[in-house]
Amino acid sequence: MSQVLSGFFIIWLIILVGYAVGKTGALGQNAQPVLSRVAFFVASPPLLFNTLSNSNVFLVLGPQLWIATLSAGIAAGLYLISARFLLTRRSGSEKMIAALSASLINSANLGIPIAAYVLGDASYAAPVILFQLAIYTPIYVFVLDTQTLKESQAGTSQTKVVRAGFWRSLGRIFATVIRNPLIIGSGAGLLFSITEWQLWKPLDESITLIAGAAIPTMLMAFGISLVGSRPLDKEQGRRRDTILAATIKLIIHPLVAWVLAQFVFQLDPDDVLVATVLASLPTAQNVFVSASRYNTGLIVARDTVFVTTILAIPAMILVAGLLA
Repeated sequence: MSQVLSGFFIIWLIILVGYAVGKTGALGQNAQPVLSRVAFFVASPPLLFNTLSNSNVFLVLGPQLWIATLSAGIAAGLYLISARFLLTRRSGSEKMIAALSASLINSANLGIPIAAYVLGDASYAAPVILFQLAIYTPIYVFVLDTQTLKESQAGTSQTKVVRAGFWRSLGRIFATVIRNPLIIGSGAGLLFSITEWQLWKPLDESITLIAGAAIPTMLMAFGISLVGSRPLDKEQGRRRDTILAATIKLIIHPLVAWVLAQFVFQLDPDDVLVATVLASLPTAQNVFVSASRYNTGLIVARDTVFVTTILAIPAMILVAGLLA
């Protein structure tokens, strides 16, 4: 338990440094997007490559991947069923964005640091990352493409049609997945793990140095993003949506993951802890990116990201305390 608390302390300290940087404006107005892009495009792929190339590929593609898949699907489905009765005036695309808010976790910016410093191995985040990028992203992009096209044709909303047609949508989904730097880094790492290939030592050391920048830049960018946020504005009329999505994300999602890990897959206590803590991660910022792209669900996406981000670490500490 002391190791878990120590890991959370390290993470919070770096987040607070990021918050101070954002509050003082020491790095300018573009600090947060620049740090995020450095972490995502430059440092995270080498980190995933290093981590997965030294991991057991069968563990990465094992029960944790299925727990991530099933728990996210159940959380999203529960939101959609609840919204059908409680939020009847919302469009289908807005409900889909909110369902993503209840089930899509911040597997990179917080998942990797949590896995590395709290759970003890950054590779624990890999199954969730692979699920979200290779499985979940194609599904929700196709659903949103289809739904926004339908709403636009019916004239029932102001959603943005990104790309119409089945084959165009399918092509965009495929291109999005294979060009994602996290997928590239993960895929290369899994390939090296299977084949037991080794990089030329100077190249390996260079990649390791770049990978070392991933976690601090992620956490500092996250801290900067907290400056000036004001969620749950009553006048915007999406409090109930946000509370429902945040409740499912922070309580139901990890509870489902725990049940699956403990009783369905019957994992050992350490793996149960891994599955439950990772499911307790906050909503991914990619949800807001998708909401902006389709011009739907912007308020609930933004507010759920903020609320779950603030509450997730205390929630994970509670989970770790109960299961560690």
